[in-house]
Amino acid sequence: MADVKVTLKDGSVKEFAAGTSYLEIAKSLNQKLGKQALLAVVDGVNKDLSDTIEKDATVEFVTPDTKEGLHAIRHTASHVMAQAITHLFPGVKFAIGPAIDNGFYYDMDSEHVFTPEDLREIEKEMAKIVKQNLPLVRSEVPRKDALARFAAEKEIYKVELINDLPEDAVISLYTQGDFTDLCAGPHCPSTGRVKAFKLMSIAGAYWRGNEKNKMLQRIYGTAFPSKEELDEYLHMLEEAEKRDHRKLGKELDIFSMHDEGPGFPFFHPNGMRIRNAIMEYWHQVHRKYHYEQVMTPMIMNRDLWIRSGHWDHYRENMYFTKIDDMDYAIKPMNCPGGMLVYNSHPHSYKELPLRYAELGLVHRHELSGALHGLFRVRCFTQDDAHIFMTPEQIQPEITNVIKLFNEVYSTFGLKYHAELSTRPENSMGDDASWELATEGLRKALEANHLDYIINEGDGAFYGPKIDFHLQDSIGRTWQCGTIQLDMQLPEKFNCEYTGEDGLKHRPIMIHRVVYGSIERFIGILIEHFAGSFPVWMAPNQVRVMPITDKQLDYAKEVNDKLFELGYRTQLDDRSEKIGKKIREAQVQKVPFMLIVGEKEVESRTVAVRQRHGGDLGAMSLDDFIARMQKDIDEKVND
Repeated sequence: MADVKVTLKDGSVKEFAAGTSYLEIAKSLNQKLGKQALLAVVDGVNKDLSDTIEKDATVEFVTPDTKEGLHAIRHTASHVMAQAITHLFPGVKFAIGPAIDNGFYYDMDSEHVFTPEDLREIEKEMAKIVKQNLPLVRSEVPRKDALARFAAEKEIYKVELINDLPEDAVISLYTQGDFTDLCAGPHCPSTGRVKAFKLMSIAGAYWRGNEKNKMLQRIYGTAFPSKEELDEYLHMLEEAEKRDHRKLGKELDIFSMHDEGPGFPFFHPNGMRIRNAIMEYWHQVHRKYHYEQVMTPMIMNRDLWIRSGHWDHYRENMYFTKIDDMDYAIKPMNCPGGMLVYNSHPHSYKELPLRYAELGLVHRHELSGALHGLFRVRCFTQDDAHIFMTPEQIQPEITNVIKLFNEVYSTFGLKYHAELSTRPENSMGDDASWELATEGLRKALEANHLDYIINEGDGAFYGPKIDFHLQDSIGRTWQCGTIQLDMQLPEKFNCEYTGEDGLKHRPIMIHRVVYGSIERFIGILIEHFAGSFPVWMAPNQVRVMPITDKQLDYAKEVNDKLFELGYRTQLDDRSEKIGKKIREAQVQKVPFMLIVGEKEVESRTVAVRQRHGGDLGAMSLDDFIARMQKDIDEKVND
């Protein structure tokens, strides 16, 4: 057969006979690659390794240590689970079984109601199938044959899926041993590539997500390239359950949610102390980076939202009211108000950049099923800033924002990675302005030596953006900070400045948030610190504990002095044993406990106990204050 040219990832070109499988190509390149490869990416399209090359192409191989490789393992694991279920529970009808971000699932129609005990039996059967190392064989069949096959098997959901495909769609099946499934693929070459898996839970799911359809049973699972990675993930889930901000929020009396205001959080005194501490830090940082603070109204009229584009692009997420028979909206974002502040008087190029920061309370309509503690709410405070600048200032201003982000996130012990999100389908503005804005963000990322990935089509409707995804103490990521470059709103609001040439020019604007939603950021911090907040932001920094009532007067004197100096302190004057007082303070995660007995009264000292460091010994109150103040000033994350 004729030879075809294969261009590899490193740019080298090799020749193979037409009809050579991608698995054979991988083996010829490297024995280890032949054992590890899961898929081939041919001219940008994922292919099974059993597929053959027929013409010149660029070829890369997907291995388990990549995102695509993990997806392939999980997709194949869903088929392994389905096969195991057919062995144990004959008669189950299968709907869909995709890989998802954290694993996989399969939706099933079954008279048998699955239980957690069933999951353990299914796992055992899956292990047998994996051990058999069954090849996954793809076949393409005529539409009518596929329909006939699945109709005969009474697989009504597969029949419906096929009928909904375009007439010219390729119908492909994957067979592993005695199990065949409708699937577009691609898959791992064999079941033996599913090295480590765990079935996680059972849930109900309407067919196709429509509540008018039948409720199916869904089994969730996860899979990883190795047992070590699976164990690490399961440990992370255990830690996440312990750190759940809704649970800790209640235990530490930080916030609550009520039926009288679903999606609207209520902050308790402890929550407000945390909130005030991180807001005080926010003010300090923004002053350091030369921001001016503004405040805009919560309710503005319909004309403003039409002008800003929110009426057309964001209306389904907004709340409305009428005032004097005119339509008004509760703001879902702060930016239109920022435009009005800018336009309140003329500007010169000498004033730019102008950095307006706003802690604005915004409201967004979220579906009740999407609400989740502080992570998904209907009202939140957004720590916005709008920076008005000249085109020449784009890169230095974005660099300045990135420096601010670095300072803030490092203070909380949070690492991050960046994503550049490009123009979405539902956008406004012309191609040229979008290209200029996107390129401006790209150059700033590269100038600051930030690694980033491209997130195609996920920009805001008015401009591209850089999203900052924070990594917490147990490895989870959270999208918080955003830098959005906007040339649309200054145009819509006719914003201007007088240039050096004496002519009117249009400013370019940056939208940016650091915390994002203050409420959500507090939820993230609760879980990041597991409720053990650093002393600088802890709701109660010190608890003073007399051993008996005889030391109460001195304990009160100590507590009063700490309070007068501005520290968040409590006096535990209950007639309880000191051991119980210490245990309860530890449960409440108080950073410092000051224990006062007869010896401390006589020596005018305090016995200091630290939350994580244990007994620090006796010291004068002034020495303790200096010790604690050092931790506060340095924002130590103990």
